[in-house]
Amino acid sequence: MAFDGIRAFVDELDRAGELLRVREAVSCELEVTAVADAAMKSPGGGRALLFENATLPRGDRSNFPVGINLFGSAERMRRVLGGRTPDEVADEMAFLLKAKPPRSLAEGWELLRRGFGVVHARPTRAGTGPCKEVIRRMDGAGGGLDLSGLPVLKCWPEDGGPFITLPNVHTRDPDTGERNIGMYRMQVFDGTTTGMHWQLHKVGARHGRRYYERGERMPVAVCLGGDPIYTFAATAPMPDGLDEILLAGFLRRKSPALVRCETCDLEVPADSDFVIEGYVDPAEPPRDEGPFGDHTGFYTPVDKYPVFHVTAITHRRDAVYPATIVGKPPMEDFYLGTASVRIFMPVFRMNFPEIVDIALPAEGVFHNLVFVSIKKQYPYQAFKIMHGLWGMGQMMFSKIIVAVDAHVNVHDTSDVLFHLCANVDPERDTIFTKGPCDSLDHAPTEPNIGSHMGIDATTKLPGEGYRRGWPRELSMPKEVTERVAAIVARLR
Repeated sequence: MAFDGIRAFVDELDRAGELLRVREAVSCELEVTAVADAAMKSPGGGRALLFENATLPRGDRSNFPVGINLFGSAERMRRVLGGRTPDEVADEMAFLLKAKPPRSLAEGWELLRRGFGVVHARPTRAGTGPCKEVIRRMDGAGGGLDLSGLPVLKCWPEDGGPFITLPNVHTRDPDTGERNIGMYRMQVFDGTTTGMHWQLHKVGARHGRRYYERGERMPVAVCLGGDPIYTFAATAPMPDGLDEILLAGFLRRKSPALVRCETCDLEVPADSDFVIEGYVDPAEPPRDEGPFGDHTGFYTPVDKYPVFHVTAITHRRDAVYPATIVGKPPMEDFYLGTASVRIFMPVFRMNFPEIVDIALPAEGVFHNLVFVSIKKQYPYQAFKIMHGLWGMGQMMFSKIIVAVDAHVNVHDTSDVLFHLCANVDPERDTIFTKGPCDSLDHAPTEPNIGSHMGIDATTKLPGEGYRRGWPRELSMPKEVTERVAAIVARLR
């Protein structure tokens, strides 16, 4: 199911009992965060929140409600994905990745049926759309608002200011024309400028470097809202050069309609709630950005980042402002990250067929801790998998990877820790390597570079230096457990 904007998604959540409407006045400065943080730490992620009377720092009521924690449960992520679980989407992707030319009419129909979403991956073009119902150019043309009229959150007490936290940032490679949609926080400096926090390793930063080398202004468009699948696609670990719009079209099973921006040469989804158009000027020095209370659970410090200049803001008349907060886990972003891992599991398995499952526990704040289970067949296979994962996109930021045997449930942290403590000789089974690190990680001595650790908690084979026979793990025969389960059921 495709959603025509955030309001349509909010209405769907309301009908499903997944939404809490907050009708009393709540300030965008810290108070929305405090309410949302409590909801996100509720069992199962709590409910989505719609603040219908969010107040701006100057005390007046915002014209736009604030939607937050919209992605913060497994059930809501299922709805974002059109009623499918991430594993069901992964099955579709696995089928397409393995698909071969059909050998019969029956196989041809099955390929068309299973691959129907691919038909809708490519976007269409539209002359206009809901995102242009109100147009305000910063040169004074038109009515509307500047950034000071948006309910932008100041999330944590020591933040450097208010931050736009769910922006879909559209950029284009000036050489190839390839589009990228990333999610980079944006500190609002004033009504027409923000920071653009694209880190060193991000595609947006790579595009920016090419514009700097060419001495040209870089067009940038920032979309807020629209079908929530766009936000998911912006956070997904897509390989460089693959278009997130194509992923969104595949997932929503409906071709996204794109419209051209008013003041820059970029196309954006027509159903967006807000579009903030502008540019980054390579001739302008970067500006201090931060601090920001980040997903690491700590404040990331002040650093230099490019300045984004707003040239126009367009929006729906009934727009909903989408936001999120990050901080000590568990938070809303855990459900986005988990869905990405599940959906892209076929890609991991194409490269490493011995992988059974992967989990990124909430305590590891995305990529600080990775559990991977494998079908181990030869010595040092666990280390081979670790090095392979460190070489795959954003997995390069994984600080600690723990490998376990196939029967271990990587989604049960207790089960993983049991096998970690039982099966590891620390000197023999631990490796260290150096590589890129997350720019937001405060632990490394130098920004962006540091060390990574791999721990092999699998059963050891003779070729790995283990000379005794590996003991058998305790378990009951299947027939006994089934018989006992039947006895227990009769006693209830």
